[in-house]
Amino acid sequence: MAHTKLFIPGPIEVSEKTLKAFASPMMGHRGKGFQDLYAQVQPGLQKLFYTTQPVFVSTSSAWGVMEGSIRNLVSKKVLNCMSGAFSDKWYDVALKCGKQAEKLQVEWGQAITAAMIEAKIKTGEFDAVTLIHNETSTGTMNPLAEIAAMMKRYPEVHFIVDTVSSFTAVPIKFDELGIDVMLAGTQKALALPAGAAVFAVSEKAFKKAETLKDRGYYFDFLEFRKNHESNMTPTTPSISHFYALRSKIEDIMEEGMENRFARHLKNAEITRAWVKKNGFELFSEEGYASVSLTCVKNTKGVDVAKMIAALKSKYNCIIDGGYGKIKGTTFRISHMGDESTANIELLLSWLDDSLKSI
Repeated sequence: MAHTKLFIPGPIEVSEKTLKAFASPMMGHRGKGFQDLYAQVQPGLQKLFYTTQPVFVSTSSAWGVMEGSIRNLVSKKVLNCMSGAFSDKWYDVALKCGKQAEKLQVEWGQAITAAMIEAKIKTGEFDAVTLIHNETSTGTMNPLAEIAAMMKRYPEVHFIVDTVSSFTAVPIKFDELGIDVMLAGTQKALALPAGAAVFAVSEKAFKKAETLKDRGYYFDFLEFRKNHESNMTPTTPSISHFYALRSKIEDIMEEGMENRFARHLKNAEITRAWVKKNGFELFSEEGYASVSLTCVKNTKGVDVAKMIAALKSKYNCIIDGGYGKIKGTTFRISHMGDESTANIELLLSWLDDSLKSI
């Protein structure tokens, strides 16, 4: 079966080199071979996170670590910043973990600001805040640096940040920003197969976790730290993801992190220009458009399903037809991961042709 090229917001395309690494032979995960592999990926992961803290790899989707963050850090009440399908869901996760939670809800496409959060946490009611940096459903990138600067005034409130679709697309400096938990999935801008997550935890967060007795086991941050000391994981890891990570880190360092960030921004700017040229609008609030993907407001009322079908039929590639309650009234174009500018320009020309055909 011919492969359909993915320009959806995840999973995204995975390079042949990475897939070959992913298909490396298995080994015992409690032996020196795996310990060596674990140790080999650590320096690169720390560079990508801009941290001196250990970076953990969880054999789960990012949602596992999102739930784990709630279980490890919330003893009083968590403020869930909600601006789209994925950030909205974190509130439900908190409740299902038996925690007290409150919504900070804005309209989809609107950004969460530091002032909005501060108005809530200055009451002293909360000991944690959850934020999705880049809301994938709406193509909106929240002002993380501004929020992080404000959060430093409230050290008793732990700052949990989902960077699932922004990690390696833009620089996110874990230590400098003062984030307590930063997590990402492998299937977005990191351009690896789906099924694993990477995350870092601050010393302050570890100390808080030590005071909670209902952390569970699979996502217990203290178990991750204890096993890390011997280059191990708490439970059976996806060894394939470690092989792929080693390969991908090599690729990123060869390209250069700054070059990677610049390429992502250029791809985003080209796509945004296409949106305006064709009479559409960005769904996100002005000034907060994502660098990883573009969510397009279907202001022209085109038949999105037909457009995508035409694109797939003639060019064997797909974009996304919108997510959640804005499905059909938006469509999303991914330009993250390993995508070259030439590939994005080619996709946009194919979209031009598909629009003419429907």
